[in-house]
Amino acid sequence: MRHRFFVASAVVASVAIASLGTSVAGQGAASARAAKTTAPRTSWGKPDLQGVWDFRTVTPLERPKELTGKETLSANEAADFESRAAVANDRDRNVPAGNVGDYNQFWYDRGTQVALTKRTSLIVDPPDGRIPALTPEAERQRDAVAQARKGLDMDAPTRGGWVNDLGPGGLRVRCILGFNAGPPMTPSAYNNNFQLFQTADHVVILNEMIHDARIIPLDGRPHLNLRLWAGDSRARWQGDTLVIDTVNFKAPTLMTTGELSVNTHLTEKFTRLDADTLLYEFTVDDPTTWTKPWTAQVPMARSREPMYEYACHEGNYSVPNILAGARQREAAEESARKSAR
Repeated sequence: MRHRFFVASAVVASVAIASLGTSVAGQGAASARAAKTTAPRTSWGKPDLQGVWDFRTVTPLERPKELTGKETLSANEAADFESRAAVANDRDRNVPAGNVGDYNQFWYDRGTQVALTKRTSLIVDPPDGRIPALTPEAERQRDAVAQARKGLDMDAPTRGGWVNDLGPGGLRVRCILGFNAGPPMTPSAYNNNFQLFQTADHVVILNEMIHDARIIPLDGRPHLNLRLWAGDSRARWQGDTLVIDTVNFKAPTLMTTGELSVNTHLTEKFTRLDADTLLYEFTVDDPTTWTKPWTAQVPMARSREPMYEYACHEGNYSVPNILAGARQREAAEESARKSAR
């Protein structure tokens, strides 16, 4: 299942405008529903955020360039996009027998409904719905990685590299962190669920993707001087909004459209808008990577279904096979160079 997102990328690019998600909604429309349903509270008086939450949507994180300047869709555009999204999903779930190259499409679970707010991107700031420009140093690093990995498959290690150098998606390949689990959580092709648990002094975020659990204190303790795969998180209440600050990432973490660096300061906000809607907002502040911070909103729908284990584990058969294939490719390249002399 690890490779489905990347196969999905091409499909999502073609239908991103054609279906903008089951869960995408903004505070305005969701707040209107709040008048009809009351968000529950815990026995200690805080908003009850617990449960399984579904954040699937094919609304792109960034606004497509062909929709530049268009923040929302008309009712007719939305209806057309929903229809085309349903057709695309049916195609994914009815792959012809024996079509091995497309078998991953069966698992796609991107959603079909256009948001109530009909937004064209999850990013709400900057207003253009796009991730800000990279800094000059980040551009140089990106170009250097691209040059070093030129001609390599997506999950292959950089030439001469081992499990610590499986490319930008290395943590995903090794089943350490999932591409849509983050943090921050960004909708993708499948496994778009997480479960939230609460006590008076802790919250736990359990992601379906790679089944990672973040145990986050609420008691005001300082951050650790320790780098962790998913960063070091601390939570606090800001009115009825749960705010989580995360720093000290051990390695760049993979999002749906790129990486966050180890210098990222991530702020996540969770607001229960009504009984069935949780608004998730995150702000990425990383001046070593981007020229300014950026913010996205991902409204999530309450799921009545349990969350099942995603059986991805480090040391599975894929990693030895990937490394064995890399060594054979490098030997063949060296042999070809010698023959050309």
